[in-house]
Amino acid sequence: MHTIILHLLQFIQYQYTIIRWLLCFIVKFVPLKQWLWDDSHSPKYQKFKVDELPIVIQHHWDWKFDALQDYYRQRYGKTVAPIRHQTAATQVPDSCTCPRCGAPASFIYMNNGTHGQRLCKVCGHTFSSRQEKPLSLKCPYCGHALVPKKDRKFFRVHKCVNPHCSYYLHNLNQVDPEHLQDPYGKNRYKLHYIYREFTLDFFQMDLDSLPRNASSLHFRKQDAHIMGLCLTLHVNLGLSLRKTAQALHDLFNIEISHQQVANYARTASLLVKPFVDHYDYQPSDTLVADETYIRVRRRKSFVWFVMDAISRSILGYHVSDTRDTGACILVLRKAFRAFSKLPDTFRFIADGFSAYPLAAQQFQLRYGDAFSFDVTQVMGLTNDDAVSEEFRPFKQLVERLNRTFKFSYRVRCGYDNYAGATNNVALWVAYYNFLRPHQAKGNRVLNQVAQLETAENMPAKWQMLIYLGQQTVRSLQSSPATS
Repeated sequence: MHTIILHLLQFIQYQYTIIRWLLCFIVKFVPLKQWLWDDSHSPKYQKFKVDELPIVIQHHWDWKFDALQDYYRQRYGKTVAPIRHQTAATQVPDSCTCPRCGAPASFIYMNNGTHGQRLCKVCGHTFSSRQEKPLSLKCPYCGHALVPKKDRKFFRVHKCVNPHCSYYLHNLNQVDPEHLQDPYGKNRYKLHYIYREFTLDFFQMDLDSLPRNASSLHFRKQDAHIMGLCLTLHVNLGLSLRKTAQALHDLFNIEISHQQVANYARTASLLVKPFVDHYDYQPSDTLVADETYIRVRRRKSFVWFVMDAISRSILGYHVSDTRDTGACILVLRKAFRAFSKLPDTFRFIADGFSAYPLAAQQFQLRYGDAFSFDVTQVMGLTNDDAVSEEFRPFKQLVERLNRTFKFSYRVRCGYDNYAGATNNVALWVAYYNFLRPHQAKGNRVLNQVAQLETAENMPAKWQMLIYLGQQTVRSLQSSPATS
């Protein structure tokens, strides 16, 4: 028995030696494909990288002017006297106060003449003429204070300008020597640590507000069945407003204007949208996101989609005039409605656009570890790295979704306004999730609703969707908002 155990231990040690030799051989002679195509070494994709969060230092000023005067009176028997300025040039404006203790302007020096630095006589705090912030941002690599460089519409760019920062020196070593010889060769790379501070809170925006131009469902000349016919022709078949009115006249001898068709579509979208947004899709742990181009008033705009990679249902959608992080945060908020906490195996797949990692960073800042996730980015159009090769099929799902949406969008040649674009996209998402048969699902709808299954035809299903939307609006009005 002891001989067998000894033989097994010797065999395990022999296997361990072989494994170590194989690992050394792989590392030395067979480098992994992902290491060769790492995007951090490519100037093409390096500017899209999102750095980690900075070190945030909160400044709590516990010293107060009145309390300090009482302390000086008790300790020294007298208080601090106001400053007697010799000339008017040494006086500070009357609106100036000490940011630490709140001392008025009569207790503040012009510390370095006209260069802007000021000194409080009460607490000894030096500050500049600019208004001080209650917090400061530090570089997580060197601890150097970040310098605000650019002010954009919704965010401010902070940059670490320390030339001895370890992050900067590491990236500088990755620069191609040929680019260093060019006058502005280093500008092709992202070398310094950069942080984007958002000045607008996208998590406080209401996602369920209804516009005021919603019309009622009191029909004067037509009825609910004709409204369902309009939605069937306009949304399901992708006909334009005028083509829909012409088809109703040619097929059913129904006299209706294209403006009335637009009114029906707008009212239906406002009622159907709450049901589509708040439906319990029971999402999986894999989501895919992408954005595509549309035209609104002959200007380029964007539609954002977030879909479930398993059920293929659209969980979030948003129409925006800009392709920025704010719109990405809004569409992710809509997609994360069904999650109280992200699962441990959660995966989020998108392209190389930097808005997705920035949005993930803001979710981590807002909700902590409950909504902390990494973005798997599929770069380019070809599988040049191991990540793109593995997750390319997931990315193709949302690309196919974009082509399906463009089929119904092209016949309209753009939208007249953003309200119309949002309404049309909401109707199309309702059709895609609940009414459209999918070949991948055996020509069945993605989400089966019992009330829709009992409807006899498509106009009746649209009427039932409107009814379900009305019930959802009532439940939302009777309960507080949770988004």
